[in-house]
Amino acid sequence: MATAVKTTDFETEVLQSDKPVLVDFWAEWCGPCHAVSPILERIADERPDELKLVKVNIDEEQELALRYGVQSIPTMILFKKGEPAAAAIGAQPKGALERALGLAEH
Repeated sequence: MATAVKTTDFETEVLQSDKPVLVDFWAEWCGPCHAVSPILERIADERPDELKLVKVNIDEEQELALRYGVQSIPTMILFKKGEPAAAAIGAQPKGALERALGLAEH
């Protein structure tokens, strides 16, 4: 299950995490965000020891969206060691998301 993250706990939950964190930038009114959410949950569920999933509501946390250049949603950014390492934009099938985020099995 994804954790909702706010600006106040973003550093602790994401930037200081000891494992990679997939951040889902979304909004309640965004249809594609709701479509991609179960796919992201499944990606994270399949990697419980190596990936953490968090969600950032851009309507409530506009500062974070601006900081990471989120211009359309859904935008998913994979953070490794506190830095953005990969990103995917838009609702995509599971395989395409995994490839875009560098999570696909080789």
